[in-house]
Amino acid sequence: MPVIALLAVPVGALGALAAWVLLKLIGLVTNLCFYGRVSTQLVAPGAAAHPWWQILLLPIVGGLIVGLMARFGSEKIRGHGMPEAIESILTRGSIVEPKVAVLKPISSAISIGTGGPFGAEGPIIMTGGAIGSILAQHLHLTADERKVLLVSGSAAGMAATFNSPLAAILLAVELLLFEWRPRSFVPVCAAVAVATVVRAPILGSGPIFPVVTGGAHASALVDALAVTIGVCGAVVAVGATWLVYRAEDAFARLPLHWMWWPAIGGLIIGVGGLVEPQALGVGYNVIDDLLTGHATVNLIVGILVVKTLIWSLSLGSGTSGGVLAPIFMIGGALGAAVGLGMPDVFPGFWAILGLAAVVGGVMRSPLTGVVFTMELTQAWSVVLPVMIASVTAYAISVMVLRRSVLTEKIARRGLHLTRDYTTDPLETFFCADVVHRDPDSLRLARAASGPTLGMRDTLRHAAYLMADNDVETVPVVADDGELVGVVRLSDLLIARRHDLNEATERERPRRLFIRP
Repeated sequence: MPVIALLAVPVGALGALAAWVLLKLIGLVTNLCFYGRVSTQLVAPGAAAHPWWQILLLPIVGGLIVGLMARFGSEKIRGHGMPEAIESILTRGSIVEPKVAVLKPISSAISIGTGGPFGAEGPIIMTGGAIGSILAQHLHLTADERKVLLVSGSAAGMAATFNSPLAAILLAVELLLFEWRPRSFVPVCAAVAVATVVRAPILGSGPIFPVVTGGAHASALVDALAVTIGVCGAVVAVGATWLVYRAEDAFARLPLHWMWWPAIGGLIIGVGGLVEPQALGVGYNVIDDLLTGHATVNLIVGILVVKTLIWSLSLGSGTSGGVLAPIFMIGGALGAAVGLGMPDVFPGFWAILGLAAVVGGVMRSPLTGVVFTMELTQAWSVVLPVMIASVTAYAISVMVLRRSVLTEKIARRGLHLTRDYTTDPLETFFCADVVHRDPDSLRLARAASGPTLGMRDTLRHAAYLMADNDVETVPVVADDGELVGVVRLSDLLIARRHDLNEATERERPRRLFIRP
């Protein structure tokens, strides 16, 4: 753990620099395409009036370039980054090609800079992950250790993009690591801490969307109404996820090579931009207006409808761009719209709840949604209603949809993912609980050669020992070394059966009322 944590330090610094480069690239492409000037300042495509043909054509050109880059560069740049990072962890031993670290930020900058309604965080997750993976590939490390460095780079990029170290760590735990162990948690924290420190002089140290709460606290009524925001957030989350994959299915049926799909997605973006220009690009300025209560009703409705449609439909085309910033904007617009009929707490309060709700529903990561919202706005005094809204949306989403927008793509490639973290039942049973002591077992134990187990060894240790030595029976000895019996491979099912019974068998150990 200390060695990998030490290696995670430079990965964190490089992840922060990669985030800075990506944001500068997005600013450069946006300024060149929409304003005809050379500048790396992050600006909104829709912040000024542009000719209709420019709004319509630029996203098409951007999509065409991205399609060509994916076709002749690397197909791994397609998509929004997180499913690709997950797939690399699960199927390729956390090995990412070096060219992805270059092509992914460039393609994303082109996609977003020409008006794509995407975020920078998905690409930086892939780029930061590629940095960690490339370093690990040049060292004598296990696949698990490569995974830790890949995730460290991804989390570092996230932390640097949004100045959200806690949310970046939670994102790593809830979405990328598939475990919560010191060997992975500590290095990721080290990388995130370094990235946050490096971010300060190059991108600033303040919150991205600071909100003035005036010391306001939510009342019990407001806490209860947060459930309403959560329900509405779940509806939007389910609808947007459904749209993304219906769009992907529709593109797959086209008699065209997938290289051309992002250009068609660009046409959808352009048409949506004609209706609501501020739906184009990353939209940090719009998110800020929503969360601080400065958005007009027309902007709220326009963003809620147009942004949801063009983001969902164009994402299905396989273009390059992230999901978090669009979700922030859509969630903020939803909360602001519903909040028009809600009690006043402080400007932007209901938009904040909407943001957390849609993140919790779309990404199936409620804790990340809560902490992200708090770190982005610094509105810690209202963390309770934010939590209620996020968890409500999450709860409904998992009951309605089998998979999230992040894991559906992985499932379509034949991989099954579980987000349920539970104690391994093999850890709760010991060899003493299942050892066979009968004469036949003792004779088998005496005849066996190789490793032995102790009475206090767990069945998990027994399973590893059997797998490592390719045996189905292992002798068990007492503390004094006396041979006691054997544990068989089939005995491991006892723990699994116990776990299944506890999950499925209902009983009433005690009655509320005693019958006479």
